[in-house]
Amino acid sequence: MLVIVAPGQGAQTPGFLTPWLEIPGIADRLSAWSEIVGLDLIAYGTTADADEIRDTAVAQPLLVAAGLAAAEVLGVVPASGAPGSGAPGMVAGHSVGELTAAVLAGVLTAEQALTLVRERGRAMAEAAAITETGMVAVLGGVEEDVLASIDKHGLTPANINGAGQVVAGGMLERLEAFKAEPPARARLIPLSVAGAFHTVHMAPAVDRMRETAASLPPRDPSVALLSNADGAVITSGAEFIGRLVDQVANPVRWDACMATMAERGATAMIELLPGGTLTGLAKRALRGVTAVALKTPDDLGPARELLASGSDTTGEG
Repeated sequence: MLVIVAPGQGAQTPGFLTPWLEIPGIADRLSAWSEIVGLDLIAYGTTADADEIRDTAVAQPLLVAAGLAAAEVLGVVPASGAPGSGAPGMVAGHSVGELTAAVLAGVLTAEQALTLVRERGRAMAEAAAITETGMVAVLGGVEEDVLASIDKHGLTPANINGAGQVVAGGMLERLEAFKAEPPARARLIPLSVAGAFHTVHMAPAVDRMRETAASLPPRDPSVALLSNADGAVITSGAEFIGRLVDQVANPVRWDACMATMAERGATAMIELLPGGTLTGLAKRALRGVTAVALKTPDDLGPARELLASGSDTTGEG
């Protein structure tokens, strides 16, 4: 079974869209989507520096637009927004990537997803400005010990990514205390993010998200669609959007998503632009799964080959 996944915030790098603009139609598509999100997506994806695209209100629409543009080129979601003949057996997104996955599954149109991510990015940026918060990646260690240490310091395991990776989020002074007393055999890496996403500090963004989502009626997914909350396959579009909204202030359980992929017989994975993060986790946690990350247009050939061979078997659900 082929799984298509969409990365979350932090996957963006300066200039990552530049080579993709050589593909006919991409620039026009991004220009149209720029009108929806109120940002010059082409400029942010080509000439903006790291600090500019670190801004949550910029990064989130940019990532969703990039993922959807690559998906259209790949043929897994045509311009109409309905899943195409190359539909995978399962789709999932990490954090804001859930909006990209919702389009691939037919729950939202691209335009609806971009409208929602525009408000998500703005609302989360505003929530992050209320209190000085941040995030730290914890690599290695014993997961139980890592989680206990995070709790001891009054932090939240905002991302439990599997493959020995947990991300702690919370107030800066608590993060400093955590870094001064790290879990045994663990390496801590401060993340360049604007705030503690997927923690209680994002609660102010939830109501705004819910209000916007109420104006965007979803459809039920046409392929297996995983939720970040617990890795469950969601069959109701309304339930998925409700979960997606609540997820803004709750931890991402990517480990549970990968467990579901394994249980359902995943054999191949394509990570949409800007790929690399989720396929990296899969290589460590999903042994034997063939993975292709879309980074440049050169990756489209291997991805199409995987799509052609992987879509023959959809597995369970």
